[in-house]
Amino acid sequence: MSEAVRNLEPKAMWNHFADLNAVPRPSKKEERVIEFIKSFGETLGLPTIVDEVGNVIIKKPASAGMENRQTIVLQSHLDMVHQKNASTNFDFDAEGIKMYVDGDWVRADGTTLGADNGIGVASIMTLLSSSDIAHPPLEALFTIDEETGMTGAMGLKGGLLDATIMLNLDTEDDDELTIGCAGGIDVTASDLYVESETPSGSSAFKLTVNGLTGGHSGMDIHRGRGNANKLMNRLLLRAVNAHGVAISSIDGGSLRNAIPRESVAVVCAGKDEEKNFKTWLKEFETEIKLEHNTTDPNLKVSIEAAEMPAKVLKADFQIALLRALYGCPVGIYRMSPDIDGLVQTSNNLARVLVKNGEYTVQCLTRSSVDSEKMDEAEAIKALFELIGSKVEFGGSYPGWAPRPGAEIVKTMSNLYRELFNDEAHVMACHAGLECGILGTNYPEMEMISFGPNIRGAHSPDECVQISSVHKYWKLLIETLKRIPEA
Repeated sequence: MSEAVRNLEPKAMWNHFADLNAVPRPSKKEERVIEFIKSFGETLGLPTIVDEVGNVIIKKPASAGMENRQTIVLQSHLDMVHQKNASTNFDFDAEGIKMYVDGDWVRADGTTLGADNGIGVASIMTLLSSSDIAHPPLEALFTIDEETGMTGAMGLKGGLLDATIMLNLDTEDDDELTIGCAGGIDVTASDLYVESETPSGSSAFKLTVNGLTGGHSGMDIHRGRGNANKLMNRLLLRAVNAHGVAISSIDGGSLRNAIPRESVAVVCAGKDEEKNFKTWLKEFETEIKLEHNTTDPNLKVSIEAAEMPAKVLKADFQIALLRALYGCPVGIYRMSPDIDGLVQTSNNLARVLVKNGEYTVQCLTRSSVDSEKMDEAEAIKALFELIGSKVEFGGSYPGWAPRPGAEIVKTMSNLYRELFNDEAHVMACHAGLECGILGTNYPEMEMISFGPNIRGAHSPDECVQISSVHKYWKLLIETLKRIPEA
């Protein structure tokens, strides 16, 4: 299936991408891809190190005639988000991504593609292995665990890099030059709860909310897409109030940086309420499908018989949890007053798991203003503490403050205009890029991020545009030629 991808141009880059995608590389489980990249550098005979947290650094001397140019670091992350459709049978821990060409796009068969950030990694591999591309002294930095905590960037120590300029290859629109990004923090509420016996004379049902578009919880948060956890909670609270249902379990969402697409709950309803409950559920589906017709046209709510659970949530805890989830903010908290169109602060209610006497609620709060990030996180903490939850903060990372006057920004802006007869959008983004973290140990380093058009990142709809990869590659190659003297 992936052979058609290997025949695309630039062939060397697409072949490196296919090789990379044959290696399972989920966040927190990057051992195989670390060894893959380490062996790649060593096979080329280039100085290669793996630091204490697992980042791989490969250094390559300048091509002939460019020895006096400034050293640059090319940076991408090795891990990828593992998401698949519920109907897709795929083992991310054992299988390589199955890719195919669809017109001007490369897609995966029912899973995430890994173009985020595999195209960046493959680009760097191509430059390291090339013998005919002009370039200054290169330092390739392959970080780990970008998607679920940025622990690779956080663990990178000062003194390992000599570069004065960083090109981060992790942006998803080919007309953008990104010079700033949001920071983030994980908020987790959890605790134990006491269960009750399942009411006698009940029928058990499995409720499913799925078919949502999902997407990246930073880059897509402004698009107004439905959040499966919020929609399921809305359904359940109304069902409890109107039909007296008792909840046995809730399992919604997956990763903090993905807008949740699916949620499943097992509930019990009295047999005398069964018909009315099913009728009401169809009305509820019609209601929310109408609300989300533009953003989530494939949204579905379904009900089917389930095995009778032994336990359900106690009524007082059930209503308290549903109300807390109802109040948990989702989406945009504040737009930037300084940069037109930029989301400044947001929250993603990413994961809700309630089962067997224990519950966990996971959020990812983002902001380009650190104090506001903490303000929203504290608001969420206060909300769940009202129902007795234990609330923890973790994985906090800083934003990346824009430096629009940096020389690399001027160079690439002018080059973009020259190559494409158009103006690049020099901007900050609401995603969490590693530049801000890396800059804490390399504060003088100029940084910029760019990449090809990638759509649907963090979802099985992820795809990368072939023609855009051509454009991005041209910009990258020409940028290397314009790096000034040291």
